[in-house]
Amino acid sequence: MKAELIVDARNTVGESPVWVPEENALYWVDIPAGGLQRWSALTGHVHAWKTPQMLACIARHPDGGWVAGMESGFFHLHAHDDGSLDSEPLAQVDHARPDMRLNDGRCDRQGRFWAGSMVLDMGANAAVGTLYRYSAGEQGPLPAQLNGLIVPNGLAFSPDGRTMYLSDSHPLVQQIWAFDYDIDSGTPTNRRLFVDMNQHAGRPDGAAVDAEGCYWICGNDAGLIHRFTPDGRLDRSLAVPVKKPSMCAFGGTRLDTLFVTSIRPGDDQDEQSLAGGVFALDPGVKGLPEPHFKQ
Repeated sequence: MKAELIVDARNTVGESPVWVPEENALYWVDIPAGGLQRWSALTGHVHAWKTPQMLACIARHPDGGWVAGMESGFFHLHAHDDGSLDSEPLAQVDHARPDMRLNDGRCDRQGRFWAGSMVLDMGANAAVGTLYRYSAGEQGPLPAQLNGLIVPNGLAFSPDGRTMYLSDSHPLVQQIWAFDYDIDSGTPTNRRLFVDMNQHAGRPDGAAVDAEGCYWICGNDAGLIHRFTPDGRLDRSLAVPVKKPSMCAFGGTRLDTLFVTSIRPGDDQDEQSLAGGVFALDPGVKGLPEPHFKQ
């Protein structure tokens, strides 16, 4: 299960990996750089595009391109082979402060796009982050679905879509919650503690759910990817050769590869030569196709 470096991307904050099976390619973002990137598993070639705002999370759009959570809200992105990129605003959000952006996000099993917001400076310890849900046709400002978060992260949904997972990765919180999820209305209820990551190595960052319904979460600062069973029991931990894995996603032709993005800290790059890279692991289980946004 040794991690393989597939792209020495040196991303400042690599996030939101999404496998596209018909292209046999992995897409992901570099948040502060406003970068969308693509790695071809066939050729090893990496293609990159620049977005007009910080780019936090992506999901595939049925009309082509991507639904994206950025600084001011949700956008439709079209990346072209010549390196150009078109950006169309879809719905804005009203941040509690001007120094905020969207963070971790993905679609539920029904194709609604979820993303949380955070203050750019994590050191501010500001619990003003909000969880938003975007459905086709909404223009915003979008209503808050959940308030009081510092760094919302770890969004994922069970295979049947009836459980939603969410974490707060801030050092003052470090908890993962589970919610009952109404698949008809897209409403989470019955929030409860799923895992207290203060009892495990690493802060809870980006996540994925496998075909067996287990929840995989990046242990940021610990160089680990943890697998928790649906009852919250730690099943296994896989190591990556960097301190700050940021998000994981299943991909490959059989959805049996776990791709992991990472963060390149500004203070110890010499000690973390592979930091900011994208890695591939053999997790021993298969994943699920990532849902598309429903138009």
